Amino acid sequence: MKDNAKIEICLEDVESVIRAEKGGADRVELCADLFEGGTTPSLGTFITARRHTTITINTMIRPRGGDFCYSDVEFEAMLEDVKAFKEHGADGIVFGILNIDGTIDKERSRRIIEAARPLPVTFHRAFDMSKDLFQSLEDLIDLGVDRILTSGGEPTVMEGIMNLEKLVEKAGDRIIIMPGCGITESNFSYLKDRVKAKEYHVYLPKEEVSKMEWRPGHIYMGGMLRQPEFQIVHTSEERVKTIVEKK
Repeated sequence: MKDNAKIEICLEDVESVIRAEKGGADRVELCADLFEGGTTPSLGTFITARRHTTITINTMIRPRGGDFCYSDVEFEAMLEDVKAFKEHGADGIVFGILNIDGTIDKERSRRIIEAARPLPVTFHRAFDMSKDLFQSLEDLIDLGVDRILTSGGEPTVMEGIMNLEKLVEKAGDRIIIMPGCGITESNFSYLKDRVKAKEYHVYLPKEEVSKMEWRPGHIYMGGMLRQPEFQIVHTSEERVKTIVEKK
């Protein structure tokens, strides 16, 4: 018997939002630059995705890659982005801010939450980089955060599965624990049966060959670490359907 768990798809372009909706996802987390773990998408990308779909779209608010301890001007940019996406119809905000000692930055988090309301807010995997997962859990509950995206303080959900079980149990109905990072079609059912979370965060890409016929092979748009110039990655509608059928 299915328990109607919600499936959120992590993605970074309009075409992927369209495909996630067609695949039956409940919600998407719209980012830019997933190579960096996800940063704030452009407002134009969001507006276009909103125009072409009706699926719930939560937007990432992260001004850069790297750590989650931000300068004053970076935090100012985060507040402006929250305001802009809220004004243009975002369904939720995703963010994460830490102090230098690895604790939750409660003061700045509170300001982000206040700026986002009445939209729901998700604290992303900055949570996994915090010093004490269970203290961070209580801090985020105190702040009124709606959900936490987490791999259980480990690189992937399968490595963090025991912590995920504990987090779901301790959270109860006070906050949603949403496992994410490393969920696939092959491990989803096992993870769901073990962890018993209400929501799951999944990245389901499909590599496609570029339509370009002219391909200068000596020019690269990225640095030493780069994806092939003539390979495009979008969310796979078929893979989304496979996960949705298992929920």
